[in-house]
Amino acid sequence: MHANPRPPATQQEAMWAMDRLIAAHLFGQQEMAQVMGLNVTDVTCFGFVLEAGDDLLTAGELAERVNVTTGAMTGVLNRLERAGFITRRPDPADRRRVRVAAQPDAVAMARRLYEPYYARLAELFADYSPEELAVLNDWFRRATRLAEAFREESRRQT
Repeated sequence: MHANPRPPATQQEAMWAMDRLIAAHLFGQQEMAQVMGLNVTDVTCFGFVLEAGDDLLTAGELAERVNVTTGAMTGVLNRLERAGFITRRPDPADRRRVRVAAQPDAVAMARRLYEPYYARLAELFADYSPEELAVLNDWFRRATRLAEAFREESRRQT
């Protein structure tokens, strides 16, 4: 890992670059969803299921992460289950709750579709020093919390 000299940037230039990145990711996610036969919300939920791994999320936890009602989450899970992406399992601690597990074939499909992109991202990250990666990681986490808080505030105002 090595750090290359970085060109100077203003806050405005960084904001525009971030907006372009977000737009590129939104369009890319829409295209991936189409390939998978899903919508973007369903793909996002499936991504959270994948991220959780063996620590299966409840339907309520998924609903909270994507800010939908539990009723809407039932629809998402119905679509994902019909499409063969997930199975629902009773929560061993509380049989009234449902936990969500990814289907192995769907995991393989997601890996096949996303791994080439993540490999390119890994190459890009390799161009940054550990200190720069720490800054990027900090910024991603803080910007995510800021975005989530802003969305929550906006929802309360409408």
